[in-house]
Amino acid sequence: MRIVKILGICITLLSVNAFALDRTTIAESAEDVTPLLNGQNIPSATLRTATGAPVSLQAMIMQKPSIILFYRGGWCPYCSRQLAELKDIEQELIDLGYQVLAISPESPSRLQEQKLETEFAVQLLSDESLDAIKGFGIGFYVPMETKNTYKSKWNIQLTDEAGSDRAVLPAPSIFITDKTGLIKFNYVNPNFKVRPSAELLLQAAKLSL
Repeated sequence: MRIVKILGICITLLSVNAFALDRTTIAESAEDVTPLLNGQNIPSATLRTATGAPVSLQAMIMQKPSIILFYRGGWCPYCSRQLAELKDIEQELIDLGYQVLAISPESPSRLQEQKLETEFAVQLLSDESLDAIKGFGIGFYVPMETKNTYKSKWNIQLTDEAGSDRAVLPAPSIFITDKTGLIKFNYVNPNFKVRPSAELLLQAAKLSL
């Protein structure tokens, strides 16, 4: 219980003044994102499944309490490790009544490759349009030098904002909601190397019911 309380204090430091901010604007850096807070509702957003089918995030949320995880992409080792660790608590989350939605700005075709490579049990969703990433207030611009390095060194093609050559990534985030879309818990960290443990996420899920 104590560790969850400490986490709750830490995650709000990033966005204590975020209630009145316009989250449709992408931040200039990960440190400047203004995520949604506990007590607010998720935005409307259309995502795509790994097969390319459009789905409404709000319609999915109405089905059951949800754990919404935003990650950078399957190319990110920290993200892949985080998703893999969810397998350890997957059944417990299901028993609690949750669904787990993992959202990235990668294309549906790339998500299909991830499913084949890793057999993730969580629902992988594409936000290539950046609608959800913008709506949750967690998107930031990637420096052009970094974008070019990712492409030239690792052949990683980041997602550009529509009508721009500026790439956008989400600050790795977790939101826990009820079936109305009300946020009960949030974790957002601009340091992409730091992720909450599966055990901590499970405790947060239990406390959010």
